[in-house]
Amino acid sequence: MTTTTLAVTPQPIGIFPLPAGYLILPPVEGIETVLPGLMQGQVPDDLPDSLEFFRLALAGEIDAAHRSIAADETHEAAYNRFVLKSSPENYATLSRVFKGELRQLLDVVAYTIGYLAMPPRRGQAQCERLAMILMAQATDALERDDGESTVELLVEAVELCRHVSPLFAAQILGTLAQTKYAQSGASPALVQHYQDAIKLLESAGLTKIRAEMWLNLGIVYHDLANGRRGALLEAVKCYQQALSVLTRDKYPEAYALAQSNLGLAYLAMPLQEAGDQLRMAIAVQALREALQVYTPETYPEQWASAQLNLANAYQYLPSTHPEENLIQAVELYEELLAVRRRSSDPVGYARVLANQGNALAHLGIFTQAAPKLQEARSIFEAHGETDAAASITGVLDQINFNMSNGNGHGAV
Repeated sequence: MTTTTLAVTPQPIGIFPLPAGYLILPPVEGIETVLPGLMQGQVPDDLPDSLEFFRLALAGEIDAAHRSIAADETHEAAYNRFVLKSSPENYATLSRVFKGELRQLLDVVAYTIGYLAMPPRRGQAQCERLAMILMAQATDALERDDGESTVELLVEAVELCRHVSPLFAAQILGTLAQTKYAQSGASPALVQHYQDAIKLLESAGLTKIRAEMWLNLGIVYHDLANGRRGALLEAVKCYQQALSVLTRDKYPEAYALAQSNLGLAYLAMPLQEAGDQLRMAIAVQALREALQVYTPETYPEQWASAQLNLANAYQYLPSTHPEENLIQAVELYEELLAVRRRSSDPVGYARVLANQGNALAHLGIFTQAAPKLQEARSIFEAHGETDAAASITGVLDQINFNMSNGNGHGAV
């Protein structure tokens, strides 16, 4: 038995989540009718019975998908069974039989799950099948810290399938952007990558993937902003686009990240217009939404960050009832201090303490504010944070002046 090229081309490999993203479609009756929809990330309701395995795999019913093709003796079915349920023994058997593109795809899967130390070579594969191989090679290059080769392979993979499999190309573009971001941070080139990917996904059924692209594009704009209003507004638009799909119930982690970043983008905008006060209120609401997902038990780092940002927002939120906001900030800082340890992160602990002391001072509760600020200043001085220590000294001088003049009052 030999197989050199796949009978059905193009294949929707790389479009759907794994393991379905590695499955190949056999040349069954009716395939030409449903293939265009699948290539657009849409699963038709009237899939042929012979593609039931694909529908089951997409639904996460892996055992049922495997059983549905157990009696099929074709090469495609043998490959798909390996994708769904692999073993080293099965790989050894199939690798002696498969040739050409099918063997290369088999080796991609084997490399992905750790049966092979190296990805396959290019061989006879073309278009989206070659792109799949190049992605495996890019993974190998990245693991060897060869960033330049990783980028080159991903760029080539995008171009190979941009026209035959635009949705696969879009997802490779996302991987390319993430790789460059990890290597050297945000850049205008990443904006272009994500915009290209979103355009390729425009008419696709992959709403979650498109939403994640919007979220990542927002992060890039956010990183590039440096306080510039225009870039921050672009970031906000991206986060809002992402949140039109991402919900707390279905995608809690991505939802919380988008809400937290949305809040931060609004908080970073300079207060120049009357509408900016409304944006501050939206920022508070966004951070509160993020904290519906982030908890000290499940996401301690993300919770601490969102909690601190929310407390800071309350402290400086323009309002007709500032005392209520300051009290809320003090309470949020107190929750943070209950879990932060001076021994493990003294400077971070001091910053929270200083912020809480500042809020208490604004409330006129000087007897509680002063010792907290003094402790924070002591920590800053011990760790060489001279500017932070000097800033606290200024606040303490003002407190001493107010107290000597009989100002201030009791506890919260």
